[in-house]
Amino acid sequence: MANIGIDLGTTHSLVATVFGSKARCLLDDDERAVFPSAVRYSHDGELSHIGFDALNKIGDPDGITFSSIKRFMGRSSSDVREEAALFHYELDEQDERVVRFQHAGGSITPVEISAKIIKALSDRAEECLFSKPTGAVITVPAYFDDAQRQATRDAARIAGLEVLRLLNEPTAAA
Repeated sequence: MANIGIDLGTTHSLVATVFGSKARCLLDDDERAVFPSAVRYSHDGELSHIGFDALNKIGDPDGITFSSIKRFMGRSSSDVREEAALFHYELDEQDERVVRFQHAGGSITPVEISAKIIKALSDRAEECLFSKPTGAVITVPAYFDDAQRQATRDAARIAGLEVLRLLNEPTAAA
């Protein structure tokens, strides 16, 4: 069993681990390291596509694709109302404290959407490593506040991963 590193990006994400003291990105079947941070729900409200498949469906009328979701994590509905409108996301206004997006199956939070992305990355790692990852170090923007950091931890927990540490992106880059 191994630990993994996840760069949970606004538009693209990736997963890596250390082999023989060298960090290596884990590739998909098409030898791509990057994974679009996109999740699609069909017109009946079911998760239908994730990653490249979801990205390719943006604009199709048979569902909704959520992308650039990280920007909504740990924020309130009033904080993101204008930005959500730019993405054509319909907000559920029942709870002003938590961002919830409407889709055909009900509503979903940015944390739940991010959990789907993290789970897909964890599944990629499990496939590449032949065992379930035991923990993850996840990068976050340096400007993320406590609520946004907690939202990232919650997404990983929902995805079934233990967060070993949140690492600021500039620190990870260094």
